[in-house]
Amino acid sequence: MRLDSKVAIITGGGTGIGKETAILFAKEGAKIVITDINIESGEQVVKDIQANGGEALFIQHDVSKEEDWKKVADETIKTFGKVDVLFNNAGIYIIKPLTQLELEEWNRLMSINVTGVFLGMKHIMPLMAKQHKGSVINASSIAGLTGAPGHVLYGASKGAVRIMTKDAAMEYAPMGVRVNSIHPGYINTGMAEYASEVTGNSKEELSNIFPLGRLGSVKEVAQTVLFLASDESAFTTGSELVIDGGATAR
Repeated sequence: MRLDSKVAIITGGGTGIGKETAILFAKEGAKIVITDINIESGEQVVKDIQANGGEALFIQHDVSKEEDWKKVADETIKTFGKVDVLFNNAGIYIIKPLTQLELEEWNRLMSINVTGVFLGMKHIMPLMAKQHKGSVINASSIAGLTGAPGHVLYGASKGAVRIMTKDAAMEYAPMGVRVNSIHPGYINTGMAEYASEVTGNSKEELSNIFPLGRLGSVKEVAQTVLFLASDESAFTTGSELVIDGGATAR
């Protein structure tokens, strides 16, 4: 029970990495607040957790809206009394050449991938500071570490998450709140399927990017997030944990 009695907020918790992390956290003893724009998928994850004896709450949530973040903070405190972990997981993916990007696309992706992370930290970290303890995990990407064609927009958003994480970690370290980022490569989710469609490369061809010769799994990412959420990582803050099968080591 590595998260016994902890309360965790997971954005984008209805599918993919967020869903797998929520289920794993619940098995490890955490009380889960799942937020997602999609009501049906988010509520289903809550039912799955409750069916296995866990405690979970769903809140419909657009991470780009400040009022929604205030609602998440208020309802979490009202229901569970505290917040120990925030996993800023929600995000969207666009692969497109620089000159073909529309400003509307830029603003929409940035509002979710960057503003959503900022608002999460703004409204949840002060709650953690009151108890002088907490862990924030921000989902970045290897696109926030290295360049790739068609990734000007997405890479900019994930690079912003990377450095915001370090800045927030320095600001809140004296208050006992830790902030770290994770940097996955292609994980076997809908985003990998989208990348395959856009680039014309099969998943097998995408796997060639990684020295380990395969895509990552949602379980492997969730296990990394679990480490950062637990007290096992109590001396880790401002760091970037790369989950990429060796791609950025080349």
